[in-house]
Amino acid sequence: MNVVTVIDSFKGSISSIEAGEAVARGVRAVYPDATVTVRPLADGGEGTVDALVEGCQGEFVFAEVEGPLGQKVRAKYGILFGNTAVIEMSAAAGITLITPEERDPRYTSTYGVGELIAHAIARGVRRFIIGIGGSATNDGGAGMLQALGFSLLDESGDSIEKGARGLAKLQHVSAENVHPSLSECDFRIACDVTNPLCGALGCSAVYGPQKGATPEMIKDMDAWLSRYATLAKAVNPQADPDLPGAGAAGGLGFAFAAFLGGKLQSGISLVLEATGAESYIKDADVVVTGEGRLDGQSAMGKAPVGVAKLAKKHGKPVIAFAGCVTEEASACNGAGIDAFFPILRGVVTLEDAMHTENAKHNLEKTAEQAFRLIRAFR
Repeated sequence: MNVVTVIDSFKGSISSIEAGEAVARGVRAVYPDATVTVRPLADGGEGTVDALVEGCQGEFVFAEVEGPLGQKVRAKYGILFGNTAVIEMSAAAGITLITPEERDPRYTSTYGVGELIAHAIARGVRRFIIGIGGSATNDGGAGMLQALGFSLLDESGDSIEKGARGLAKLQHVSAENVHPSLSECDFRIACDVTNPLCGALGCSAVYGPQKGATPEMIKDMDAWLSRYATLAKAVNPQADPDLPGAGAAGGLGFAFAAFLGGKLQSGISLVLEATGAESYIKDADVVVTGEGRLDGQSAMGKAPVGVAKLAKKHGKPVIAFAGCVTEEASACNGAGIDAFFPILRGVVTLEDAMHTENAKHNLEKTAEQAFRLIRAFR
């Protein structure tokens, strides 16, 4: 029996690798000689750095950078295979780094994200995987670009202020003084939203309110970003504010695509590619996936369904485990998951269900019973 586990974390409970190891124990209770390969899974959002570093035997690196309001934060990123950095932009510019009272996207900046990239480049890294969810910003990635040496100047030739407010005075954009190694770098961006930079579906209108923007601020920032996109053409004539995902993370998606040649792609597909999951899945007898909660949204491209689609490419059976499931989770069966199982074994409090040791035990025992059924029909 050759089993491959590619399970997302049960957020707040167990990590991706812990979940896989629990399933492995359950499988071996039924098939003592089974080969069980545990691979990491994440969707490009929170937990991606931890999952990939743990699952790919990478290393964690810490750097002191500017937070969204200029405060110093100790940000963590990962290095895989010696030459690939995994960065969550939220480590430097995330909304959780400021209080609800401090939220004001006119002032929050992505400068620290650029500092993290520069820190990794100084360590010899040239390949980047960057998750851009959870931002506190709406500066179009201007802060990140400034940290990497791009000149964003006002009419007096001075650098604009950090935050979206700086874009109000932006008159000139130049790449003359950029970090000399940027041209050697490859950026792949985990981006699961399709919003353009501007307009009714743009970052200011759609995501601005949760970052503290008022209707007046939204109108102003949308106009500033529109002009910024026009000025960006001085660096890249192909800069496209309507590119799907350009509005991700307050316009950070636009900055990566327009200035750094970044490729915006599905978070789950990016992670599966980076971890080489397909090379393991294609030889499996059974593929196991899962996440903390399976519901109707899971069938619309979340991590377990991404795994299932890859497994079905090779004709592999797929089972999934989850902390809980909803009625709508049945849609997952039509999306490649052959059967799914909730792991709770009795009525308990949410706190007890999410306790790490309880979750590991429940997952192990549920996996054991699922594989006993598989053995009965083999």
